[in-house]
Amino acid sequence: MAKPNETDLRDRLTSEQYAVTQEAATEAPFNNQYDDWFEDGIYVDIVSGEPLFSSLDKYDAGCGWPSFTKPIDKKSVKRHLDTSHGMYRTEVKSTDADSHLGHVFTDGPIAAGGLRYCINSAALKFIPVADLAAQGYGEYESLFK
Repeated sequence: MAKPNETDLRDRLTSEQYAVTQEAATEAPFNNQYDDWFEDGIYVDIVSGEPLFSSLDKYDAGCGWPSFTKPIDKKSVKRHLDTSHGMYRTEVKSTDADSHLGHVFTDGPIAAGGLRYCINSAALKFIPVADLAAQGYGEYESLFK
């Protein structure tokens, strides 16, 4: 799916979703929709609907944002160096819509590869397992069987 134009995005997204995905803002820690959310399902890009992360790879990192050990498909996210705020971090963006998602760090669970994808809830939409097929994500049901 192609990235919608700016007018469509401003009409469809909340101001926080727009700021996070389009302007690389960061939502407040511990005060966001999916930090403490552990239902089975997948998380998709709020802009494009591109599947990004599975609840099977989500864990409580204690950082205040949803954390995942890996994306559903490595091709669904792209990384680049972020030197904003005087730091060196690796920014994570969705491949299809180029939405800012958050950052990836090397302090994740060692047994799961050592990565922590620290993602803004405002960049995500959660699709519960029971709704995957109805919302066009039926191919991901097999992850949960």
